[in-house]
Amino acid sequence: MSIDTWRYFAGWTDKIQGSTIPISHARPNRNLTITKREPIGVCGLVTPWNYPLMMLSWKMAACLAAGNTVVIKPAQVSPLTALKFAELTVKAGIPKGVVNVLPGTGSVCGQAIADHPLVRKLGFTGSTPIGQVIMRSCADSNIKKCSLELGGKSPLIIFADCDLDRAVRQ
Repeated sequence: MSIDTWRYFAGWTDKIQGSTIPISHARPNRNLTITKREPIGVCGLVTPWNYPLMMLSWKMAACLAAGNTVVIKPAQVSPLTALKFAELTVKAGIPKGVVNVLPGTGSVCGQAIADHPLVRKLGFTGSTPIGQVIMRSCADSNIKKCSLELGGKSPLIIFADCDLDRAVRQ
């Protein structure tokens, strides 16, 4: 699935472009609006412990395809996937400095990414309370773009007539 994600976003690299939009057909001038899509710059990515390669791929592939650089802070308990991935990017010919890994605690490393004024976009997957802290930091530092995927959205309903032991196992 991770390989498929990278292949999908690689296909976007030559398709991200602006548009020319006619806004008035009044004569003698025909006015146009021109849009131009440009990279944001440095994107900070904070990923959780579960699905470390998949989470990295979902967040990073889109950022790189759009021409950005990334600083990823993997979960403190599962940093090796991101470190190995960064090593492989160098071997694959991606220039040094395009993919950066900052392992450590969320309160130190994650907070540094959220607070840094040169980070222009932050993607975070994790708990709702930490998401609130990150959103506040993104606003206070430089009003950076922020994407949050917060926990607690997969409730289970167990009815009175179910086999409780089986439900707990599943």
